[in-house]
Amino acid sequence: MIAVADSLKGRSFTRVADWSRDEVLAVLGLADELKRLQLAREEHHLLPGRTLGMIFQKPSTRTRVSFEVGIYQLGGTALYLSAADLQLGRGETIRDTAIVLSRYLDAIMIRTFAQSDVEELAENASIPVINGLTDSSHPCQALADVMTIRERLGRLEGLKVVYLGDGNNVCASLMVACAKLGMDFVAATPTSYRPDDEAVRVAREAGGSVELLDDPRSAVTGADVLYTDVWTSMGQEDEREQRLRDLRGYGIDADLVALAGDDAIVLHCLPAHYGEEITEDVLYGPRSAVWDEAENRLHAQKALMALVIR
Repeated sequence: MIAVADSLKGRSFTRVADWSRDEVLAVLGLADELKRLQLAREEHHLLPGRTLGMIFQKPSTRTRVSFEVGIYQLGGTALYLSAADLQLGRGETIRDTAIVLSRYLDAIMIRTFAQSDVEELAENASIPVINGLTDSSHPCQALADVMTIRERLGRLEGLKVVYLGDGNNVCASLMVACAKLGMDFVAATPTSYRPDDEAVRVAREAGGSVELLDDPRSAVTGADVLYTDVWTSMGQEDEREQRLRDLRGYGIDADLVALAGDDAIVLHCLPAHYGEEITEDVLYGPRSAVWDEAENRLHAQKALMALVIR
């Protein structure tokens, strides 16, 4: 595993699909250790003097705070770079931006709309680029998710993970991560809200079991993990009423949780809209691992940065 970790220096993390099972496990292993050190208040300055540039074209709570606090705890510094404040927002090309920022920074995290913009940034930067979210993927969230699953259930292999609602970017990244790590993945969505065909293909080629169902009740039977996300993501506000109608019945409530396995946990990447994709009593209930999941964004991303930043 040490050789795997050494090989990650300088690597970008733009999609879960680009990383092997062993590479993902290397991140999870270090994340567990960094969480232990942080809880013990033991210093772990693995990246002294390094600087992370954080480009935001979409607003954020967890992504910004976890990355900013994370690089600080590793001994480095973060710079918040609103796209509106960069020349990128005034027509400078992504290529030029990548080359210039590579001369100043040790890594770039970007939270934006198009996956192609992240890939172009990574292609032209000489430092690691980390995808903080795009419309089609959310790989850092997937790291925190699988970290939480293993932490709560003690294993990953053979677990059944059921995602309910809109088969969006979160669903796509989680599906690929589950496939790489030996979990069975079920997406319970209306037909028109199924996850991206490419993500399904990648997950199945990784050896994972992926089912696409439209009945949430049959999908969750025997599940070890129930997962959901908001039904109306950023940029979809005009579709809100239609989405609420289409996705009615796919929310996680106490009745649905009762159909899952006896030790099943509930995950949600947040923010939550109570009474839509999840009920408040479930989110705060005994099956919820949501707050651990939110915290684990910090530890998983710290491990990722420690492994890829030179």
